[in-house]
Amino acid sequence: MKRHRGHKAKVYFSPDQARAAEEQGHASRAMWNLIHDWWTLLPKQQRSLAAADEAIRQGRKDLPWLGVLPAQAAQQVLKTYFQSWRNCWDGRSEEPTFKGRFRSRMAIDIPQGRDLQIVRLNRRWGRMWVPKIGHVLFRWTRDLPAGKRADKLNKVTGARLVREADGWHVVFRVRTEVPEPGSHTGLTVGIDRGIVKPLALSDGSFREHGPWLTSGEAERLRRLEKAKERKRRSRKKGEKTSNRLTRTYDQIAQLRARAKRRAVDWQHKTTTGIAQQFSRAGVEDLKITNMVKSARGTVEAPGKNVRQKAGLNRAIAGEAWGRTVNMLEYKMADRGGIVVKVPPQGTSQRCSVCGFITPGNRDSQARFTCKAEGCGHQGNADTNAACNIDHAAGLAVSGLLSLRR
Repeated sequence: MKRHRGHKAKVYFSPDQARAAEEQGHASRAMWNLIHDWWTLLPKQQRSLAAADEAIRQGRKDLPWLGVLPAQAAQQVLKTYFQSWRNCWDGRSEEPTFKGRFRSRMAIDIPQGRDLQIVRLNRRWGRMWVPKIGHVLFRWTRDLPAGKRADKLNKVTGARLVREADGWHVVFRVRTEVPEPGSHTGLTVGIDRGIVKPLALSDGSFREHGPWLTSGEAERLRRLEKAKERKRRSRKKGEKTSNRLTRTYDQIAQLRARAKRRAVDWQHKTTTGIAQQFSRAGVEDLKITNMVKSARGTVEAPGKNVRQKAGLNRAIAGEAWGRTVNMLEYKMADRGGIVVKVPPQGTSQRCSVCGFITPGNRDSQARFTCKAEGCGHQGNADTNAACNIDHAAGLAVSGLLSLRR
């Protein structure tokens, strides 16, 4: 079967190449905004892909600064914009909006893999071609089907240059031909996601991690946040952001990016281990966006415990539960396993032994004690919830869960 994956690598530009990439990144963002204005201002009957394509061609002729963006990259911006509307119409995302200069990430598409001309120079370095920039170096951390290793079934189909806090990266789109995975023979497991215990498994084990930043890094981040607020207060309304404040923003972004890289690394290693060990993983079908909504309320009806809820929201966002499930889904599928999402109602209050449900079953955040007569089951609350999730996943696979509901 065909497998489509992305591979990310660090890119190293020369100063001139970095400036050219910056210009292309700004032009790509401006192209998106122009297409968005064109789409929203025109009547519905005049909107079409052909008309948008003609508008892009004319815009690149009339505006020289748009011409720094390669034609294929401009076409890819149009395709991405139209796809975002399709996702909106299908209910998978919100409507596309204007991309702000400081709120959006720079990205440049290279839609054709043959334009990349990837060459491996040695064990650590590779070289590729970027239109209107030239040959650039990138870190070779994984074998790519490029050069003599490429064929019709195994090849790099395209790439995207992305600027992050620690510099530019390239994300290769890799297509490979792999054999169909056989049936996984491992056990089943239920996974409860939390804050104190990031992942609690139904077999009684936990997957835990420490702080993403060391104590020194956390203290430096705290000082930078205070410096940021102090410099923002001294800045007059409408005044241009100073170089010092911009540098402080960059330093904060670099620390947060470091924490995210460590979190993603832990998630990759943890989900790989789970996918190798278990054949079926049950998880709760959580509406995370609803869980992290602010409790501030309105002027007429102000919220309660706003600061506590804000801290909980930050903790939930820091664990990135959705990203963990996304990684687990494709890794389980690669190994012949499945991920089953079950309704979250009652998983933390139901006894995994007798099935009795009452809010009093959970004595505390970490302790579960069944109040049913003749049961008295005791154990870790997260492990009990994971057992309930595993049981519900088995019912969902067998079709009994839908009948019971």
